[in-house]
Amino acid sequence: MAGAGVLLWDLRRLCRVLLFLSQFYILSGGGSFSVEPSQPLAQSDKDPGPTRTFTVVPRAAESTDIPPYMMKCPSNGFCSRLPADCIECKTNFSCVYGKPVTFDCTVKPSVTCVDQDFKSRKSFVLNMTCRFCWQLPETDYECSSSTSCMAVSCPRQRYTANCTVRDHVHCLGNRTFPKMLYCNWTGGYKWSTALALSITLGGFGADRFYLGQWREGLGKLFSFGGLGIWTLLDVLLIGVGYVGPADGSLYI
Repeated sequence: MAGAGVLLWDLRRLCRVLLFLSQFYILSGGGSFSVEPSQPLAQSDKDPGPTRTFTVVPRAAESTDIPPYMMKCPSNGFCSRLPADCIECKTNFSCVYGKPVTFDCTVKPSVTCVDQDFKSRKSFVLNMTCRFCWQLPETDYECSSSTSCMAVSCPRQRYTANCTVRDHVHCLGNRTFPKMLYCNWTGGYKWSTALALSITLGGFGADRFYLGQWREGLGKLFSFGGLGIWTLLDVLLIGVGYVGPADGSLYI
């Protein structure tokens, strides 16, 4: 009986060892199983036929773009008062300068205007003076300004400006043209302030410091206004406008 019990205990130990080894083998990847289908999936026996492609063509959208010149063209205004960008005229450059002349004009598309009888017109006669755009008076055009030239200099400097004729003015030739103009800009300096500083605190160089001329201001400060002589000269020069701001601009 004792021998049979020992044998049974040994069998149990052997079974435990075999169970442990089988589990270790499976966990290590050696015992993974892959199930493969015995045959591929059945494909469809029916042929779907050729594939049809449909192309959707959008309808042509109606043009709603507003011409840029329409921003300057008043609706149902007098034809003779329309800006030059709103009309097209058959001009004649053989007219006599300074004499009245008439030209046949038509309004541009989308522009509506009326005559003196308030009747809608597409063509009309324009009355104007025979002259080129660059011959117009200064009040009839606008020019670009320059802040890089010296307005206070001798001789007075000029610069090349780009000028554009005002909308309501009619003339011959290009409505944008270059023109030489005198430097005429200001940096915000007041002549009255500069003169007051020169009279009251000119001995300390306050007038020169105000005008941006710090070197001359230091010279007046440490020389006590050039013993009064420099101070009197600056009062005279600033009073007549000969001494101006250091940036070359004009007084206000």
